[in-house]
Amino acid sequence: MSSIVVSGYYGFKNAGDEAMLAAMIEVLSDLDPTVNITVISANPEDTKHRHGVKAVYWLNYIQIAKELKNSDLLISGGGSLLQDVTSGRSLYYYMSILFLAKTLGTPVMLYAQGIGPICGEFARKAMHYIGNMVDLITVRDSGSLQELKELAIDKPAIHVTADPVLAIHPVDKQIGRAILRRHDLEGAKKLVGISVREWREWKHYKDILAKITDKIVTELDARVVFLPMQFPEDVETAKKIVSCTEHSAVVLDDEYTTSELLSIVGNLDLLIGVRLHALIFAGVMGVPMIGMSYDPKIDRFLTSIGQEVVGDLENITVDKMMASIQEKWQAKKELNESNVRLLAGLRNDAFSNAELAIDLIASRKSMR
Repeated sequence: MSSIVVSGYYGFKNAGDEAMLAAMIEVLSDLDPTVNITVISANPEDTKHRHGVKAVYWLNYIQIAKELKNSDLLISGGGSLLQDVTSGRSLYYYMSILFLAKTLGTPVMLYAQGIGPICGEFARKAMHYIGNMVDLITVRDSGSLQELKELAIDKPAIHVTADPVLAIHPVDKQIGRAILRRHDLEGAKKLVGISVREWREWKHYKDILAKITDKIVTELDARVVFLPMQFPEDVETAKKIVSCTEHSAVVLDDEYTTSELLSIVGNLDLLIGVRLHALIFAGVMGVPMIGMSYDPKIDRFLTSIGQEVVGDLENITVDKMMASIQEKWQAKKELNESNVRLLAGLRNDAFSNAELAIDLIASRKSMR
């Protein structure tokens, strides 16, 4: 039996990160049904209940050290943990867990990480030092590989793979259909989903999305639903947007599991996303998508499936957004063949993260 400790942004009610954890557990368990996984979490009880694994509190370094000492591998990831744009303090926290593991002699893998941006000079030096201590790195896109090169991190083996969520299995649409029905969102009319987040309290992109919501209702004769990936923060942002619309739109104001959100997305005719994992959910469920960028990770993902962002939150326009929506609308529920082919390749790449993790454990055990 192998033991793995997983460090990431877990227990914070972020659907994208919880989906990453669910996908990692699913694939690792497929490869090794006896694997024992412990998650470092901000809410251990919720993590235990949600994912069926052991969990320890993210600030309890004594307990974390005990788990690391008795484990075969620390997995750090997935997600954009190693960056200092959304938070400077979190970068140092995640690096401290990496350093603790190495101090205790536990092998470390950066798992499908989205690296950077790392802007501070001291932060870059610290990341260079810590990054060259780890045993294996997989990154979810070529942009992250370039960040590692610029940080002169070259001692571990490095592989470009894909976001862990892309390896998750599609789900049945019935659950999502029932949720939408409870919000009077059933019927013949097409349904467009929008996933938003608050970003620096900017108003421009919210105004644009309010106008786009009205145009979808009037010009496409469709309905609009806002779905929260970070609860309850995304609900509040969505309500700000809907308060500025002339026509009605629905804001889903509950907290949903990964399977429920995937199922909801599967019932959409189009998804417009600011949140990365909302876009990835659309890819998993075969739903056309349009991405608005606030971070390089959005651009990197869309590029990997042969698409471009429609604009960033600072300069997006109604005309550009509607042109993109009209183009996608012609295809209705179908992703084009190129998107499907690229997504299939990314799914295989996402699965390889877990294969590399299991191989690392096996190679270390053989050396004992």
